[in-house]
Amino acid sequence: MSRTDPDADFRLRDVALSAYGPTIVSSTGHGAVMPILALRARDLGADVSTAAAIVALLGIGMLVASLPASAIVARIGERKALVYAGVLDAGAMLLGAVAGSVVLLGVSVVVSGMTWTTFLMARQGFMIDVVPMSHRARALSTLGGSHRVGVFVGPLIGAGLIALGSLGAVFVFAAVAALAAAALASTMPDPGSERRGAQRERGHLGVWQVLRQHRRTLVTLGVVVVVISASRSVRNGLLPLWADHVGISPSTTSLIFALAGAVDILFFYPGGWLMDRRGRTVVAVPVVLTVAVAALLLPLATSAWSVAAVVVLIAVGNGLGSGIVMVLGADAAPVEGRAQFLGGWRLCGDIGLSGGPLVVSAVAAVAPLAVACVTIGLLGLAGTAWTGFWVGREDQRIRSSRSD
Repeated sequence: MSRTDPDADFRLRDVALSAYGPTIVSSTGHGAVMPILALRARDLGADVSTAAAIVALLGIGMLVASLPASAIVARIGERKALVYAGVLDAGAMLLGAVAGSVVLLGVSVVVSGMTWTTFLMARQGFMIDVVPMSHRARALSTLGGSHRVGVFVGPLIGAGLIALGSLGAVFVFAAVAALAAAALASTMPDPGSERRGAQRERGHLGVWQVLRQHRRTLVTLGVVVVVISASRSVRNGLLPLWADHVGISPSTTSLIFALAGAVDILFFYPGGWLMDRRGRTVVAVPVVLTVAVAALLLPLATSAWSVAAVVVLIAVGNGLGSGIVMVLGADAAPVEGRAQFLGGWRLCGDIGLSGGPLVVSAVAAVAPLAVACVTIGLLGLAGTAWTGFWVGREDQRIRSSRSD
């Protein structure tokens, strides 16, 4: 089956277990651990700033592993990469459960971040192989949606485990989830084995060699990925600060974010359908634009209801854009050196995820929070223009290739 020709007989349920099962299980474990990472660090004696740094180490692990992981995936394939990443992540989570010092906890978090970026990259490559172009966006948006389901359910399970046991029990649960995801991944087909065999005979392409060959794509569409990822991270950096600024309690803020998570889940499949039928621009632009508009509106939001309305606005755009980074990467990825290219693509996303909160922090350090909101909003409008231009050009390229 060609992945570039529409296939009317293809059904998403044909690949549901192998594609989405490991993602839901693994992201449930990650979703359970993320809210209590800082608390675990505090239990080990960390002060507030150190605890925040421990949380940030997850992104650091993802950032530093993006390119090395791509070389590994290129050599061993997506299935083995998913299995090994799951086993190593389980070990990292067990270390987090028994760690007696902040340093050991930090090591476990970095290793977990490294395995997670490998997991994300490998599952994207698998979907490119098994899903035809006609269904690509729906398949990848559902993949993004399955991650959101896990992240939504995980904290609920984690809360129950904490009530019954301790913070360490949540890490043990995450380890079990990682092993279960690895077991599911081991049953997947390996459609890229012939391609890798041919590449071994010709000689594997180096990561930097591939990135140099496709540098124009990475400095145009790759910057779009930075913008989208940074916009998404702003929700977690700016909105809690504003909620605290206007006197909203932490528990109410958590409920508002839970509402946003539910909205995210509701919109992921419609977003994939729109991308397959109307192109990528119709979804990529709202992801960035909703954040920009929300940031501009935030200084006017002074109650829980108005803040919730702003959060829901972002969630609609974010939900519609479920999988958009993976879809754009799948569209742009070459056949030769695909895994290495996706490593660079993943790096762009990680730069955005790490850089977004830093921009919020830097602006808030020199200006009132309301000014920071407006600044972020104006930057978002500029990012929207960049996104619309380059993703629009990519849509034109795809339409031209389909008509040829």
